[in-house]
Amino acid sequence: MITKEMTIEEILNGFPEKSQKLAQSITDAGLHCVGCHSSSYETLEAGMLSHGYDMEEIEGLVRTLNSVLEQKLDPSGIHVTLKAVEAFKEIAKSEGLENVALRFDCIPGGCSGFQYVLDFSQEFDPELDTVFVSNGLNIHIDNNKVSMLVGAEIDYHSGLNGAGFKISNPNAKSSCGCGKSQSY
Repeated sequence: MITKEMTIEEILNGFPEKSQKLAQSITDAGLHCVGCHSSSYETLEAGMLSHGYDMEEIEGLVRTLNSVLEQKLDPSGIHVTLKAVEAFKEIAKSEGLENVALRFDCIPGGCSGFQYVLDFSQEFDPELDTVFVSNGLNIHIDNNKVSMLVGAEIDYHSGLNGAGFKISNPNAKSSCGCGKSQSY
C-alpha cells in the first residue's frame, strides 16, 4: 500500500511491475518529480506541499496510486484499452486502412536500449508471429519479442501538451527519464 509518507523512489522501487503506470499517474497529477534528484529523499507529501498542492490533492493522488496497484491485467496477454483501440482505428481510417491489426514491436534504440514501435499490420506469418486479441483488436508480435512485450498495456492519452499512445510494460527493468526507451 502506498502512503503519502513514502518517497517517490520508494513507491517506484517498491512496485517495479507497476512503476511505469505509477510514474505516469504521478506525472498526470502535475508532479514532475519522478526523475528529479529529490525523489529519493523527499516524501510524496513534502514534494506535493512544496509545489503548492493541498492535503485533499495529496490524498487524491495516494488513492489513484493505490488504485493502480489494485488493477489486475492478464500477464499472459497484451491489453489495449478501449481508448487506445478507438484511437488506433481512427488513425487507420484516416490512412485509408480498415480491418488492420496493430503491429507491436520493440527495436534497439533510445538511451535505455529499446524503444517501442506501433504500426499497422495487414498480414502475419503464423511461423514468425503471435497474435493476441484485446477489446476486439488483433495485435501481431514477432515471436522473438513476445517475452519482452507480453503483459504490457497500451493506452491512449490526450491533453493540452499533446496526445499519444502510452505503454506500460511490467517486463521493463528500467526506462529513461523521458519515457521513450527501456531496458529488459
